[in-house]
Amino acid sequence: MDLELLRTFLEVARLRNFGRAAEALYLTQAAVSARIKLLETQLDVQLFDRYKRDIRLTPEGNRLVRHAELLLANWRKARQDVTAGGAQSQLSLGGSLRLWDVMLQPWLHQIRSHHPEIALIAESHTPEVLTRRLLDGVLDIAFMLEPAQLDVLTLQKVGDLELMLVASTPNISLDDALGDHYLMVDWGLSHMLTHRRLFPDIAEPHTRLGTAKMAIAFLQALGGSAYLPLSAIEQEIETKQLHVVKEAPVIKHPMYAVYPVRSPHLNLIKQVLSLY
Repeated sequence: MDLELLRTFLEVARLRNFGRAAEALYLTQAAVSARIKLLETQLDVQLFDRYKRDIRLTPEGNRLVRHAELLLANWRKARQDVTAGGAQSQLSLGGSLRLWDVMLQPWLHQIRSHHPEIALIAESHTPEVLTRRLLDGVLDIAFMLEPAQLDVLTLQKVGDLELMLVASTPNISLDDALGDHYLMVDWGLSHMLTHRRLFPDIAEPHTRLGTAKMAIAFLQALGGSAYLPLSAIEQEIETKQLHVVKEAPVIKHPMYAVYPVRSPHLNLIKQVLSLY
């Protein structure tokens, strides 16, 4: 099967629109339609239900998505393994977007500096997708705050995500910091439970944000307060754009490196983890 057919299928499935998929792939809409028709003919199934202004995956199309992603990911790994310009080995790394922003990017730079001979692939996904890609063999190692505990995966604690309550206003009280202008940043289920235990009486926050970058930009533009990692806001604190709320407790969450128990790259994984 032509992998370009699968790429086209995934782009249409992602955008739910043949015209936008054509623009993203630098193809004509007719070419995209022809590729989908050819793929449907090869599989002898209908992949999309087509409505006037809506395109939806059929049950068969939904089942194909994971297989298409896996085939393309394995092809990328195989191609890099064979044609990586003299690289001695390769590693596929994964992490959530919130962890890349605040904890993983410097570590990735360390790997490249200390191991120029390694070919690297780095991805960002939700914890559920990271786990699936570990089990499928697409990723060699992934970083998560709340990993699934499975017998086939090794969980190794590599550090703590330390969150501090900071505000755009200096010398603010804890009650005021947790008031109307408080931003709830999504650090996962464990954080929500800890937050509820520490502050059971506060009102439901009006604003919820998915990453530290979003929260920092929001605080700089409109002010307020939020729980953020010190590593992400050192410059803002130094320049007095943000201020630590001294009454507030520090919240810590362990971060884990997760990798298959029987990984063929086990020695290499241990080497790169020692750099963290």
